[in-house]
Amino acid sequence: MKITNKTKLPQAFVDFARSDKYTKGPADISVTSLIDSPKVRIMKEHFNDQMEVDAVDMVWALFGTAVHTILESSKATENIITEERLYSKIDNWVLSGAIDRQEIQDNQVSIYDYKVTSVWSLIFDKPEWERQLNCYAYLVEKEKGIKVKDINICVIARDWNRRKAEQDPSMPQSPIQIKRVPLWSFDSRARYIKDRINKHQQAQADFDLENQFGKCSDEERWKKSDTWAVKKQGQKRALRVFSNEDEANKYMEWHNETDKAYTKKTNLEIEIRSGEYTRCKGNYCSVAEFCNQYQGDNNGEQEKRAC
Repeated sequence: MKITNKTKLPQAFVDFARSDKYTKGPADISVTSLIDSPKVRIMKEHFNDQMEVDAVDMVWALFGTAVHTILESSKATENIITEERLYSKIDNWVLSGAIDRQEIQDNQVSIYDYKVTSVWSLIFDKPEWERQLNCYAYLVEKEKGIKVKDINICVIARDWNRRKAEQDPSMPQSPIQIKRVPLWSFDSRARYIKDRINKHQQAQADFDLENQFGKCSDEERWKKSDTWAVKKQGQKRALRVFSNEDEANKYMEWHNETDKAYTKKTNLEIEIRSGEYTRCKGNYCSVAEFCNQYQGDNNGEQEKRAC
């Protein structure tokens, strides 16, 4: 992957970006790739030499790496293990995962993963965190034979604001928070990992045999919900926008019934506005420019139904 510097950042930032030493080790797949789209993983590997990213788009990732490096350098003891990568073989593939911090007490372990992210991540749940941490819990119990007590995210909120926190008690009151993640049963973890391994293996086979990348699901593309807009025919602006078709139909029926009292009737229509694929359009996917699924999207044309 080529890293450019079109915005002319200081060279130190560019050098740091180009010196990325991340590796999944002698494994077929890492936990972070396992929980992500099989198509994205395959495309990243296939188009790696053609991919281009500017250093400015990596600033926060670099900041996260720096924070990880500092925290991982804290002194380890017999009860504290930092940055341990574990491996496990599942259905002929080797899965690896690097765990930021393990705290062992009474032969049980608490797992911690550091995340440098937005303050909103503390307010809204992120399913991918739950999946990632439960994969780590699986690796610890299966490969080390130690029972996992709990799994946690240590969130460092890069955009935390003290004044906002003082004015709004519902906001996080500190830029660093520990967020406990629901711990699944061992069997649930094993089933999830096996299912994801099989999905990635099938996608890999389709690519190897037929040169097909497959498709990302709506969830993998972070699709926003569809909406139903009631509007006057020929106009762009909606009278009302609804989250489901039934409510849109009821509103239009009410509007038409009210209209009967007037000589000049209002011709209405329902416009189905497809939710955007946030990941594809928001510069969150490094292979979007190579993706036929994304290039084939035409969200500008909305489906309309006159009534």
